Amino acid sequence: MFNLIKTILERDPAAKKNIFGIIEIILTYPGFHIMLFYRIANFLHRIKIPVIPRFIMFIGKIITNIEIHPGAKIGKRFFIDHGSGVVIGETAIVGDDCTLYQGVTLGGTGKEKGKKRHPTIGNNVTIGAGAKVLGPITIGSNVKIGANAVVTGDVPDNCTVVGVPGRLARITDFSLLKDPTDYIHLLDPQKVLLEQLEKRVSILEEKF
Repeated sequence: MFNLIKTILERDPAAKKNIFGIIEIILTYPGFHIMLFYRIANFLHRIKIPVIPRFIMFIGKIITNIEIHPGAKIGKRFFIDHGSGVVIGETAIVGDDCTLYQGVTLGGTGKEKGKKRHPTIGNNVTIGAGAKVLGPITIGSNVKIGANAVVTGDVPDNCTVVGVPGRLARITDFSLLKDPTDYIHLLDPQKVLLEQLEKRVSILEEKF
């Protein structure tokens, strides 16, 4: 619990770093509440207790509007900011130091049983509001996924993903990774290509 509070204080610029800020987190942050429910439910799920883990997460969903299957595997220092509408499926795996915003779905694309149906997320990944990461794909470490992106294929380490369908670009400025809230400077490969074409057209126009 204390590690989660520390994580929120570090990543949420709205969180006040004093005793009142800590009380506010404990009383009002749905991302904090759902992880308390999840840690209990996940433990019970791992020791094969039936029904109760799902019921615990059902209560958690009613309170927080965040839905996490107790079978999902979530790493350390995981933070859901705001949180409304977040869905994390049963076979999803989330690494350490990851941040999700409201409306994110780590979902499946089919009805296969007994198989991995949901994404595997690496370490230090930030997924923006409304993004959908679907299927048994792998998202590498140090990845930033832009708001409302739809990702249905593997993403290597150190990339940004934007758009529908998701478009990949390498992160060249690693200061982006230090601020999970920075979505202003995400690199869009289509935008870069258009800018390069515009420059070439300008050069040709000057010559002729």
